[in-house]
Amino acid sequence: MPASSDLLIDGFGRIREVVHEAVDGLGPEELATRLDDGANSITWLVWHLTRVQDDHVADAAGSEQVWTAEGWSDRFELPFKPAATGYGHSSRDVAAASGISADLLTGYHEAVHDRTVAYLHTLGDADFERVVDDSWTPAVTLGVRLVSVLSDDLQHAGQAAFVRGALERR
Repeated sequence: MPASSDLLIDGFGRIREVVHEAVDGLGPEELATRLDDGANSITWLVWHLTRVQDDHVADAAGSEQVWTAEGWSDRFELPFKPAATGYGHSSRDVAAASGISADLLTGYHEAVHDRTVAYLHTLGDADFERVVDDSWTPAVTLGVRLVSVLSDDLQHAGQAAFVRGALERR
């Protein structure tokens, strides 16, 4: 039976696959297209899911986020503070995530994916019981946090794939 970290690595790999399927081959205009004024674009969805993964994994690992450590924040040139992950963003914020290439989106996602996998390789099953956030009741363990990120990211990747499918049918 695979270790917990192996299962999580497989899950994060599935997110990576869906991100590439949703993004590859599209131009910045298509990536920024919104199905209506209140909808999220592929750009924003992929940026957001990657930022959340980067933020949460870096916090759990006690490391700096890839976003700032590797200069991705500067390359994206978004009008958001470097700590922004998209949580609480308005429709106007979603619209501001435009002009970004597929290579930039997938490059950042790849960098975060690689960091996530490297971190997961360091973990044993007992590590997943460590409390990482005691502001909740019950307190959030590392295992619960990672599954939460995986679940949230997979949903957003699926939303990005849905938007791509809708754009291709137009």
